[in-house]
Amino acid sequence: MSSKYEHFENKVEEQLRSTTDDHPLGEKGGWHASVADAHLANINEHETTVRKALRAYPYAAIWSVVVSMSIIMEGYDTSLVGNFYGYPEFAKQFGSYDKATDSYQVAGQWQQALGSSPTASALVSATLNGYLLQRFEFRSVFMGGLVCMNAFIFICFFGTTVELQIAGQFLCGPMAFRPYLTAYTNMRLAIGQFIIAGVLQSLLGRPDQWSYRIPYAIQWLWPAPLMVAAFFMPESPWWLVRHNRYEEAEHSGKRLMARAEKPNARKVVAMMIHTNMIEKEITAGHSYWDCFRGTDLRRTEIACVIFAGQVLAGTSFAFSGTYFFEQAGLNNDDAYKLGLGETAIAFVGTLISWVLMRIAGRRTIYLWGMAGMCACLIIIGFLTLAHGNAGIKWAQSVLCVIWLFFFSLSAGPIGWDIPAEVSSTRLRSKTICLARNSYYITQIVGNVVEPYMLNSIEWNWRGKTGFFWFGTAFLTFVWACFRLPETKGRTYEELDLMFAAKVPTRKFRKFQVDAYDENVNIIDRVKETQ
Repeated sequence: MSSKYEHFENKVEEQLRSTTDDHPLGEKGGWHASVADAHLANINEHETTVRKALRAYPYAAIWSVVVSMSIIMEGYDTSLVGNFYGYPEFAKQFGSYDKATDSYQVAGQWQQALGSSPTASALVSATLNGYLLQRFEFRSVFMGGLVCMNAFIFICFFGTTVELQIAGQFLCGPMAFRPYLTAYTNMRLAIGQFIIAGVLQSLLGRPDQWSYRIPYAIQWLWPAPLMVAAFFMPESPWWLVRHNRYEEAEHSGKRLMARAEKPNARKVVAMMIHTNMIEKEITAGHSYWDCFRGTDLRRTEIACVIFAGQVLAGTSFAFSGTYFFEQAGLNNDDAYKLGLGETAIAFVGTLISWVLMRIAGRRTIYLWGMAGMCACLIIIGFLTLAHGNAGIKWAQSVLCVIWLFFFSLSAGPIGWDIPAEVSSTRLRSKTICLARNSYYITQIVGNVVEPYMLNSIEWNWRGKTGFFWFGTAFLTFVWACFRLPETKGRTYEELDLMFAAKVPTRKFRKFQVDAYDENVNIIDRVKETQ
């Protein structure tokens, strides 16, 4: 603990010692906490660096790694079918012969259905998730999703018709637990995509149905060990606080802390209670409808557009670029090798984004990243107009890789980080469910139009598809300029107060917040610095 923190601790305790009994935050049975406890935890949070946080909360970091293994599974699953479109044995089994290209092609309508069915499933499950997490513990919902996922993989594995594949993909859509990790999620997605790219590359020369069945079977490696881990996982202290189970929240918090930090668990829970009380004062409800009322409407808008922006930036086109590489003119072997390298670039880009977020902030990185992706997309489109140059196919493919690097620096990790930060803790599960649903709806539209734009037996736009996604990415960039605030360095309490005070988007960095000034109204605790 730093000397600066100790100074503030002594000062706050001295100021509130005589009035602590008049400022109780939570009293249940023999459990008690005060505003002073919450204030001290808030000061400590501002003082804490990444290194200090890892020392204080090592088990929180470990459990985050364990739980986010499910995101590797999502990265694997969601990239699997999109990469199968150009896979020889899969196209032969579920497609038809195209004389013009002397190859088998999965028809556009079946690509639509295969790509959209898991997204449609996720749309339903994410909506249901908002209700489940309000009533049941996070751990129970997590384990239930894993059980269902394990069962539904059988349909994909044994399905020998395209209709059965669609049914399997619908039932194996991303389950309810997945949207709750932030920037770290993008790395786990990249790891999953790296694994599937390596698996597909190694099986590319296999001339039978096992070339696509083995990748399906590998999905069974994840659910069983994750269910065992989930059984021992501590429940979220935030969920317990919202259900007035303060003593259990403190016990759960201690399970996430180092031994030396455990005496501060009550202060941390007090800060959670204080945040929850502020949010109840700002908005009393916690239904889906409340996400569209008052100041929460703005927060929901930001979360939804940021998530949808991942698709609008061009993920349907460039994120899993193997099929585009083939349509651009690369052979199967080169396309899948480049796809493998692309996933490694995504991993590195996410690592760099962690450093950038500590230096530059969310808004700046997002804007520059979106601008870079816009540039890549429009250049890909214009290169298509240059006929007769054999190097164009490689230039377009490399630009897809550069696009993915920009995505992994910005919209990829930050697209998970910002929705978790801008939503209030009371409405977070529902706000993120709505935001993730905006992603799924946008992705369904992308999955409907993308196969027709790329497929050689449909519209055959090939690289001209870049023009379409440049338009959507540019509109997202313009929106972010005027509507995306900077959330770097703000606690949940401070963000609650800033949204309640309707701080202008471009002035978020210039406002100072005193969340613990109990003598003034909530919105008066936010002041612009000179």
